[in-house]
Order: sequence, then C-alpha cells, then structure tokens
Amino acid sequence: MAVKIRLMRVGKKKQPTYRVVVADGRSPRDGRFIEILGRYAPRREPSEVSVDTDRAVHWLRRGAQPTEQVAKILGVAGVWEAYEAATGKEAAAKPKPKAPKPKAATAEPEAAAAPEEPAAEERAAEDAEAAGADE
Repeated sequence: MAVKIRLMRVGKKKQPTYRVVVADGRSPRDGRFIEILGRYAPRREPSEVSVDTDRAVHWLRRGAQPTEQVAKILGVAGVWEAYEAATGKEAAAKPKPKAPKPKAATAEPEAAAAPEEPAAEERAAEDAEAAGADE
C-alpha cells in the first residue's frame, strides 16, 4: 500500500480550503483517508497553514510520500527540519520537482527556417563577388 500525504479539497465552490491528509495512493483525491494532519487555507491573506508536526514526522518516518504541493507546505510549517532532526539525516521522502514540459514543436521549425534564408543570400553575394573578382 503506497501511502501519500496530500491535500483533500473542502470548502465551497470557488472558495477552496484544503486538509492535509494521509491516504492510500489509490483512493480518490477527496475520498477515504487514514488521518488528518492539518489544514491549508490559500485564500486567506496571508495563507494559513497548520500541521501537526509530530504526526507528520511519524508518517514520514514510516515512508509516506508527500506530494509536491504538500512538501512545500511541510517546509513552511517546519516539518522537514523536525524530520531531519528526528532521523539525523536529510529528508529522503522529499519528492523531486516535476520536469518542465517541453515547448511546442511548431515554433521551432519556423525559427530554424528563418536563419537559413539569410545564409543563402550571403552565399549568393559571396559567389557574385568571387565571380566579379575573377574577371
């Protein structure tokens, strides 16, 4: 069973609030969960974050993998520092950031075609100068 620490959306339409939960990786986003660790209110100014550090460290030590967004929230809440202090090593459970998506391939051929035309014109000009020098 792959256990994840992730966000569960609650709140009204257009006014999201999230719970930080421990859940089975196969369960739906807003479905069954094992334990509630805290909450995150992004619409408040400043954003409100509250996480039970002891329980979060407990689940990280057991191998729960946080999602990318939850990893940022855990960093803000100071859970990563507590985890590193408790284990005596760097956070191995920290997820790797996603690689940026490749840009559209349609823009690249147009950009590549444009530099070729001036090069052809320059070659023609050089050929004309060379022919004029021979005479």
